[in-house]
Amino acid sequence: LQWSSPEEAIEHFKSQEIWFAPPQFYELCRLCNFSSLHELHKFSSDRALEGCEQWMPVVLTASDGYIHLLPGDELYPEDPDYTGEKKIIMSTDKKVEDIMKEGSVFHRIVTKNINNLAVYVNIQPKYKHINPLMINSDWAGYNSRL
Repeated sequence: LQWSSPEEAIEHFKSQEIWFAPPQFYELCRLCNFSSLHELHKFSSDRALEGCEQWMPVVLTASDGYIHLLPGDELYPEDPDYTGEKKIIMSTDKKVEDIMKEGSVFHRIVTKNINNLAVYVNIQPKYKHINPLMINSDWAGYNSRL
């Protein structure tokens, strides 16, 4: 085990030294908003009493990948199957790129393959939270010093 900054962890993911599930990749992208541990601590202290919400990602299977939809995304279902009892399967024959071109309100993680994830968010977060940086796992334009 070793300590890694969010930026270093994403670099390790890109080089396939480690793997993260989409939710962990999403959270690393959120951490990339902060340039220092002090800045992260201040943010979390300032918003601690604002509240939070529980999310359940819904997976849309496309012909060439997956889109993990989160609340606020225009494709997120009104009544998601939180328990799996309804056995609702969301799928399409469209390619991920076509689905992305058709959309305009995003809160999603796109998975092209096990080591190619991208976060797309343009919604206003609730409870004074902060959106993740929109990072593609093959992009290096972030600058966290955590």
